[in-house]
Amino acid sequence: MLCGIESKPMSNVASLKKPTLKSLAAEMRRLQERIEDMEDLIELRSAIERNAGKPGVPWEQVKTELDLD
Repeated sequence: MLCGIESKPMSNVASLKKPTLKSLAAEMRRLQERIEDMEDLIELRSAIERNAGKPGVPWEQVKTELDLD
């Protein structure tokens, strides 16, 4: 399984650039979005477990209730 993983050389630490405030803020936004996506996924999985075995709502009823027609 691990045979397909390529070996990559370590980057030279001296060549790394110092992060800027702008790059750190962008990374924080990406991380926050990822956390929110993970929280949504946890909530979705919990709802799926709670509703397991319950009948769904017919699509026509959903469209009517949401005024999608």
